[in-house]
Amino acid sequence: MAQGLIEVERKFLPGPGTEERLQELGGTLEHRVTFRDTYYDTSELSLMRANHWLRQREYSGWELKCPGAAGVLGPHTEYKEVTAEPAIVAQLCKVLAAEDVGAGGVAAVLGPLGLQEVASFVTKRSAWKLVLLGADEEEPQLRVDLDTADFGYAVGEVEALVHEEAEVPAALEKIHRLSSMLGVPAQETAPSKLIVYLQRFRPQDYQRLLEVNSSRERLQGTGHPDNSLG
Repeated sequence: MAQGLIEVERKFLPGPGTEERLQELGGTLEHRVTFRDTYYDTSELSLMRANHWLRQREYSGWELKCPGAAGVLGPHTEYKEVTAEPAIVAQLCKVLAAEDVGAGGVAAVLGPLGLQEVASFVTKRSAWKLVLLGADEEEPQLRVDLDTADFGYAVGEVEALVHEEAEVPAALEKIHRLSSMLGVPAQETAPSKLIVYLQRFRPQDYQRLLEVNSSRERLQGTGHPDNSLG
């Protein structure tokens, strides 16, 4: 993924007919893939509590998701994705208020920055792309990922990538329109795989994140990733 792009996404709970509906809307199945995501943070969850999410994805390398501008409210998230390792290291040092840790890659600074594995799980994904009827052919396609994690949680994500903050409202309109076409209730929120993982397997860490969010709803739907957080 090119540096500097802004990821605007909305998570939802897919049903048994979601893939069939995507086909009806003209969606194209790009691929099915299985991969492992491993997330890192300090013992105090300093990154996640600052809404930064450091992930190493099998076959793809490192990624740091940083919060986008706080704009339109709703069941969506907006993140800047950083994938160049020097930029990731620089941002980690900034968030963690750390001194210069040298010129090494992300793996080399995990120890000096006190970062350790906090979650690791395997995801099976079907990745779809489509253009909404009436959209400009030059506009980027919407992406829909349907994920099932190895701990039994399934979640979908409608995503658009834009270059500037000014493009976010139009991207959100397309995301909400497609979500509606897929039968997703307007105010439905769905937690990321990582949040559900922490809730099930690291409940104390999950509670820490709840404490720094304004409400349980924000964490469940708009506090992260998946994440995105994957």
